[in-house]
Amino acid sequence: MKIIEVTDRTPDLIGQLLDVWEASVRATHLFLTDGEISSIKAYVPQALAAAAHLIAAENENGAPVAFMGIEGGSLEMLFVSPEERGKGLGKTLLRYGIERYGVERLAVNEQNPQAKGFYAHMGFQVYKRTDRDEQGNPYPLLYMRLGHDQHRK
Repeated sequence: MKIIEVTDRTPDLIGQLLDVWEASVRATHLFLTDGEISSIKAYVPQALAAAAHLIAAENENGAPVAFMGIEGGSLEMLFVSPEERGKGLGKTLLRYGIERYGVERLAVNEQNPQAKGFYAHMGFQVYKRTDRDEQGNPYPLLYMRLGHDQHRK
């Protein structure tokens, strides 16, 4: 597995990352309907293009299997292909973000308990909750920040 900083956001790469995003969301965001996933998917390429730092993990064939976006110390997105989950890839990416980009906060869907548990395991603690997501949809968000003793984990 190789971690790369994406500098050339080609349409082909954005398409590959969109596939990773959709597979990951379908495996973890069980509270979303197919229509909602399709609706959100329309905005993902824009989010990928706008991320200040886009970091991907590639498999031995050079295909992306996970990625994260970081902006100003905030983890904006982290998605792992379902077949790569549970192998430490999310942990590797998140540590990379903490060490290289000072990631110290994030928001996670409350209805995605696996993600919340993962971030808690990595030392993040909930400091705020909203009843709706940033688009005003009825999906509560948990805002988490890294505990002071966790920066070296």
